[in-house]
Amino acid sequence: MVAIAPTDTEIIIIGSGIGGLTCAAMLARYGFDVVVCESHSIAGGAAHGFERDGFRFDSGPSLYSGLSYSPSANPLRQVLDAIGEKLPCITYDTWGCCLPEGDFDTSVGASQFAEVLAQLRGAAAVAEWRQLQRIMEPYAKAAIALPSLALRFDLGAVFTLGQFAPAFLQSAGEAIALAGPFSKIMDKNVKDPFVRNWLNLLCFLLSGLPADGTIAAEVAFMFADWYRPNAVLDYPIGGSAALVNALVRGLERHGGRLLLNSHVAEVLVENNRAAGVRLRSGKIIRSHKAVVSNASVWDTLKLLPETSVSQRFRQERQATPECDSFMHLHLGIDAAGVRSDLACHYIFVKDWEMGVSAPLNVVLVSIPSLLDPDLAPPGKHVIHAYTPGNEPYDLWQKLDRTSEEYKLQKQARAEVMWFALERIIPNIRSRCEVTLVGTPLTHERFLRRHRGSYGPGIRAGSGLFPGPTTPLAGLFCCGDSTFPGIGLPAVAASGAIAANTIAPLYKHLELIREVIS
Repeated sequence: MVAIAPTDTEIIIIGSGIGGLTCAAMLARYGFDVVVCESHSIAGGAAHGFERDGFRFDSGPSLYSGLSYSPSANPLRQVLDAIGEKLPCITYDTWGCCLPEGDFDTSVGASQFAEVLAQLRGAAAVAEWRQLQRIMEPYAKAAIALPSLALRFDLGAVFTLGQFAPAFLQSAGEAIALAGPFSKIMDKNVKDPFVRNWLNLLCFLLSGLPADGTIAAEVAFMFADWYRPNAVLDYPIGGSAALVNALVRGLERHGGRLLLNSHVAEVLVENNRAAGVRLRSGKIIRSHKAVVSNASVWDTLKLLPETSVSQRFRQERQATPECDSFMHLHLGIDAAGVRSDLACHYIFVKDWEMGVSAPLNVVLVSIPSLLDPDLAPPGKHVIHAYTPGNEPYDLWQKLDRTSEEYKLQKQARAEVMWFALERIIPNIRSRCEVTLVGTPLTHERFLRRHRGSYGPGIRAGSGLFPGPTTPLAGLFCCGDSTFPGIGLPAVAASGAIAANTIAPLYKHLELIREVIS
């Protein structure tokens, strides 16, 4: 059944990425009349799923944790609890590493990585890692002391955060350090080159920046979740599409609406207030309460009439630094004879000396059909390899997507992913039944991402992600251009924070008592 675009509503959400869907579902749960306008034919933004010839692919991230249990520190799980949605997950604890030092498996949890270190680097490196774990314990407690579901960007935060004052005050000293770069903690406590490289890699995967640009709170949250006893990783049954579907179900069950193929061309401004949107089709939808943009900071600016915000605000936001883009390789393969001890995920690094953010140096590989066989036809596997936020857009911006030059460059820039895959599954090219190569232009086109970017590259210590409010009355923002930044847990938190800021304080307090307390 095709949803009919209304002519008016209380709140309009621009974009159905995870940030937009969490915001919309939360606002619907609060009782608002909410409409989500999505340009694509599929919801989910960078986390959407798609199918080719019976193979079901994740378009983006596929490494999850903190989703399979409640209460959880993961903001995404907190949102799902708030909207009353379940998300069945398969749990596992091991992933593979293909590093300059060699190939090995490692696990989440308190001790297994120390065993890897003992083999690779010896007792001194193990002692350093153990000491870092002890040092990170109070920071980890501080990182989860204030649930993201309690945050809002107005004076009401005094009351919502006050519900957790005792736990926060116990960690107040560490909480101040969490706002700075993780490198300040790392540089004081870690000297072993491999451990430093490993931590820089984890930071890059979390934020798109190495340790000197990653806020310490992100790493502390990871230590709280990954390096605790009996820790596990999660994979939603059905892939990332299942996560998106859970948020859409929660939105619609609480009365919200999702409009696909509804590209927003402009935010309408009347009497110095965001008053609705005009779709590319010419359809106008008015909003009585708010418009929330889940588009990037740069794409949001394009939607605003020139005089609706000050030139200073426009120039400052336009100058937001950006992370690089992605190369993607989606494969459907014949799994006959493939070794049975494959891990679901692999991290490949070609050369530590190049730096973790160097182009064509780091590759992530996901084989989720190992956990969820229904993602591929019988006897097959679905694979997603990608270079995580380290592919320069400038190499692609002048190319015609229909040209031979573009085709040849795709083949050349994808070679590092094939190289990583062949280290995991020899002769993989001969097994392929579906081969899809994605570039920054693919990222830009299908995900409506400015220059195909992973998101803002705001370095810890040199800038802060802005909150959900803007100088234009009635206009709010969420997603990876707003606090707390890049990554699925972060964008889910941003959506919840935007919704909480719009909601009446008493309704927010009621939700905290029902879901968290």
